[in-house]
Amino acid sequence: MAHILAADDDRDLCALLRTALERDGHTVRTVCSGGEITPALCAWADCILLDIMMPGEDGFAACRRIRDLTDAPILFLTARGEEGDILTGLGLGGDDYLLKPFRVSELRARVAAHLRRASRVPGPAARRVVRGGVAFDLAARTAVVGECPLRLTRSEYAICEYLALHPGRTFSREQIYEAVFGYDGTADASAVTEHVKNIRAKLRALGLDPGPLVTVWGVGYRWSGE
Repeated sequence: MAHILAADDDRDLCALLRTALERDGHTVRTVCSGGEITPALCAWADCILLDIMMPGEDGFAACRRIRDLTDAPILFLTARGEEGDILTGLGLGGDDYLLKPFRVSELRARVAAHLRRASRVPGPAARRVVRGGVAFDLAARTAVVGECPLRLTRSEYAICEYLALHPGRTFSREQIYEAVFGYDGTADASAVTEHVKNIRAKLRALGLDPGPLVTVWGVGYRWSGE
């Protein structure tokens, strides 16, 4: 199973996280602040849970520091559900967030979904696909615009790839979340909105404005261009 690293200054919650995730066969290590997350722990972890409000180095600062050290999914555990906080966390490279208080069953399901996505291996049909000015290497899970790398997080890449492989089709946020993350949850689909904002900013930075990621108001999103 997987190695899970959890950072939270609430020792009781850390004990709960360890008990819940070890029930699924995972190995869990906990720390009480972001500053305790070392490069070695980043290399060890298959998934990282970060509380936002921690003494010293908080979850945002920790995510900013470690994102280049690991491509493991990062989930924020937070009582702060304001859109600005969510956008900040996902913009720093976080993959998802879970609002406190949360159900243990939801935590376990969410972690399992991200681990499944992170471990997916492309099949023999893996190939290069170009849609809307973006070229996707499905085996390497990378994208480029012209000769410039489109630097996406795992979650951002997964959303782009899913939409680009179904060009012209419109999907709701809930459909995208379930297809990409493998977990069905209406509240969690708001993460898709924040990821889309980050993707569009990165596309604009490479000259794709308006880009191929189109909003269909009241419905969802689609990828334009063959």
